[in-house]
Amino acid sequence: MSNVEAPQRAKADKAAVTPAADQPLYASRVKVYPKRVFGRVRSVKWAVLIACLALYYIVPWLRWDRGEGVPDQAVLVDIFNARIFFFWVEIWPQEIYFLTGALILGAFALFAVSSLFGRLWCGFTCPQTVWTDLFMFVERWIQGDRNARMKLDQGPRDANYWTRKVLTHGVWVLIAAATGGAWVMYFNDAPTVTREILTGQASLKVYFFFALFAGFTYLLAGWAREQVCTYMCPWPRFQAAMLDENSLVVTYRDWRGEPRGKPRDEATGDCVDCFACVHVCPTGIDIRDGQQLECIGCGLCVDACDSVMGKLGRPKGLIAFETLKNLSASAAATAGMAPGPARYKAGMAARHLPRFIRPRTMMYAGALAAVSLVMLGAFLLRSTLDVTVIRDRAPLFVRLSDGGIRNAFTVKIVNKTREEAPLALVLQAPEGFRMVVQDVESDAQGRPLLPRRADGIAQYRVLVTVPGGQRVAESTPIAFRLLDANGRAVATTSSTFAGPRP
Repeated sequence: MSNVEAPQRAKADKAAVTPAADQPLYASRVKVYPKRVFGRVRSVKWAVLIACLALYYIVPWLRWDRGEGVPDQAVLVDIFNARIFFFWVEIWPQEIYFLTGALILGAFALFAVSSLFGRLWCGFTCPQTVWTDLFMFVERWIQGDRNARMKLDQGPRDANYWTRKVLTHGVWVLIAAATGGAWVMYFNDAPTVTREILTGQASLKVYFFFALFAGFTYLLAGWAREQVCTYMCPWPRFQAAMLDENSLVVTYRDWRGEPRGKPRDEATGDCVDCFACVHVCPTGIDIRDGQQLECIGCGLCVDACDSVMGKLGRPKGLIAFETLKNLSASAAATAGMAPGPARYKAGMAARHLPRFIRPRTMMYAGALAAVSLVMLGAFLLRSTLDVTVIRDRAPLFVRLSDGGIRNAFTVKIVNKTREEAPLALVLQAPEGFRMVVQDVESDAQGRPLLPRRADGIAQYRVLVTVPGGQRVAESTPIAFRLLDANGRAVATTSSTFAGPRP
């Protein structure tokens, strides 16, 4: 046990025997000094970290040619033009249900992963985990490993202390600035907004969100760290509802490790109480105490314990990704057995392969499949050309000097393609109804030609008139059809013609 660990443990033991009425409501944070660790889990975490950071920082710089006058950024939330661009997909405001569906898919996927592998999201891909891991890497690189950092914090505030601290926080600020800048790039053209930020030409709004995300990155990953997972994040508090006894979670095989003791004592289990699992934990907990709210399931304690077991010549896996069902089965099979190879073999023989197919996972898989099919169907059936007609309501109709009745309409053509060829507008109404479209030309058959706006909305004023002397009902159904150059109907919408009460 280190010189720093001893007083902290003594303080915790003292608090455990203090009456609840005498304990403070709020406790000061005990800083966690995670130790560097090597192993298979740590290698996987490095690979996931690099992949996540690469996606976040590189994606805004990817280009995708969509034609002249359209943003060429592959992934862009275009607030000004009310579009979401994702490579070849373009989402309009009225198609926001695609974004809703994507969020629902993400939620069900998270539920399914949690039911299978516990807090895999928290330990490997959560942004808080990824950026905290990156910040701790910088901290170890500049200040040293666990013991060196503790010694630095407890030592004098000399030039060495301030040099290392200022350099650490300087690199953190640079990473936070890059993170805030990358976030802004998802809503603006990346090369343009980068140049504007660096030259002081960006808008106040851009600088505000840049500073907001940079500041929160620096605060959460550099200072708050495990407190975000323990106190701020709501996910640990209800994710237990997705777990069951067949979920793979990071756990300590107490049937094998207890009772703890020194390596040379044959009457003790495999756990030598070295605290290696505690020293590498990013939240500072002891996995041997069982499932805990603070555990993010990162598995670094697995690598630390395997390293110790390897040095002692004992089987690895004292701490492992295990199901609670297997843990109970091994404990029952080894009950009353003395520590040793026989107990180890009996405990491992009682284990079974995890059941990935079970009612809970099938329910999540079914929900994922259903939502995916609905989303796919909606995407394949989405129209690239829509027409809407809005009838004037003030006044409902106008009586002309010759006794005729006129209604005014606003026709909007939503064109989601780059096609600009005009479309012929045809009125479907009882005999005698006439239609006039203001400020447009007509084709050879006298039909108004409405130009389309490429990747935009075109709006036209349409007047429909019933001549004087022709009786008209108070409400007459009519329809408008858009025809392409080949006379094929590409869009149809209905409305009503308002007349005076009899």
